Amino acid sequence: MAREDQPRRPRSSQSGRDRAQGSERDPGRAQRASGKPGRGQRSSGQPGRDRRAGEAGGRSGERRAGTDRSAEQQRYDGPPLPEEITGRELDRAVRQQLRSLPDRLALRVARHLVAAGQLLDVDPETAYQHTLAARSRAARLAIVREACGEAAYLAGHYAEALTELRAAKRMNASNDYLPLIADCERALGRPARALDLAKEDVLAGMDQQTRVEMMIVASGARIDLGQPEVAAAMLEGKALRGTQVAPWAARLRYAYAVALLAAGRAQDATEWFHRAAAADSTSITDATERLLELEGLSITDAEDPDAEDSEDTEDSEDTEDTDAGDGRDGRGSDTA
Repeated sequence: MAREDQPRRPRSSQSGRDRAQGSERDPGRAQRASGKPGRGQRSSGQPGRDRRAGEAGGRSGERRAGTDRSAEQQRYDGPPLPEEITGRELDRAVRQQLRSLPDRLALRVARHLVAAGQLLDVDPETAYQHTLAARSRAARLAIVREACGEAAYLAGHYAEALTELRAAKRMNASNDYLPLIADCERALGRPARALDLAKEDVLAGMDQQTRVEMMIVASGARIDLGQPEVAAAMLEGKALRGTQVAPWAARLRYAYAVALLAAGRAQDATEWFHRAAAADSTSITDATERLLELEGLSITDAEDPDAEDSEDTEDSEDTEDTDAGDGRDGRGSDTA
């Protein structure tokens, strides 16, 4: 459920979610463990036969358990890790947090985090699977839970992202996660909860970038609730009209334009899409595309050099046909 007014992602690496949800359980395991006959079974009353049957059943159970373990192990292992990924690509601060793990385990977790980070923007689902593998090995590390939450968010698994980001926040008490947490609430159809997270006392303790991102999400929640004018008004202020060139400035102007458009103020929205595009040097928004739509232009007309060549060719062919029909000799003089 991707939206144009999503908040920025937090400063993360990448990680993984809990795999211990039972997966393929053996329904007869409790009965075999208790020694009681299951449904459709009957005790023979012959100890030797019962013993041999029990041994055979045990071997069969081991085979089934081996199959179950294989499927579970596959999830635990995660997607294949490219050999060129060493784990040392991680930021030093992230590697520092992994030092509480045994060396080999820390290396494996680091490699999954790096692999996930490389895939976040191109294949978020596989990135998420890498974070699940990391989480299954290091679920008590906040950076791992953060990474898992971010990947889940980008892959569209909003309930899982909410769980992971809340866990990360409990572990390190950081407000950096709140914009994504609030946006997960929006994605799950709970905009009022998103607004509860954007109260003044919470915003007061945030740095400017995080506060702006939180306000962007809150504005989107107001739009979800059918209050676009309120959504636009809550973004107005010094930050909106400043001259900053930071990425959050482009996103703030873009979100304001979205709110204006939702309120039916298309002319004002066009102006702010222009301002967003002017501040967006890294193309983190699609302000340019929105402007092309609003101003009645198409991207093909604006960017496709072949379109003009094609028109020139058609004009040339039309001219040749006309010349032939008029009896011209191609040098500009009439044939008498």
